[in-house]
Amino acid sequence: MNALVIYDSVFGNTEDIAKAIAAALNAQALPIGKATPEMLRGLDVLIMGSPTRRFRPTEGMAKFLKTLPQNYLAGVGVAAFDTRLVLQTINSSILRFFVEKGGYAASTIEKTLERLGGKQLTSPEGFYVTGEQGPLKDGELDRASAWASHMVLDRIPAHEKV
Repeated sequence: MNALVIYDSVFGNTEDIAKAIAAALNAQALPIGKATPEMLRGLDVLIMGSPTRRFRPTEGMAKFLKTLPQNYLAGVGVAAFDTRLVLQTINSSILRFFVEKGGYAASTIEKTLERLGGKQLTSPEGFYVTGEQGPLKDGELDRASAWASHMVLDRIPAHEKV
């Protein structure tokens, strides 16, 4: 299986998650600044992730996705993830309300990947940080590895599973 994990990271937390996902898939994790549309040709699986910034992906992630032509990902299995604060740790009820209504980066990325022709492998996933700059909540790297592993197992036909 030819897979690639592309990520953007502000404080290093999303990079850590991307690397855990890539390791579970035996794939490369590539920062968005080094990704090119040509690198997506021939992929079986593309996973993209970003920290949630103002309820959406980073500007770098959004710009990269806008460079891809319609149906560029036809036939590619896609998934999206983000890093985000634990909703219950946000002290302001007003800010919590806006976060609940505004959404997260992963759902925006996933919708864009599907509009580009990608086939959703699993629901978008959020991985939690303990503060705006992190660190990651305990257990999130293991959860990222498990998320990726289950995604791959679900793609393998039952007669090929050992």
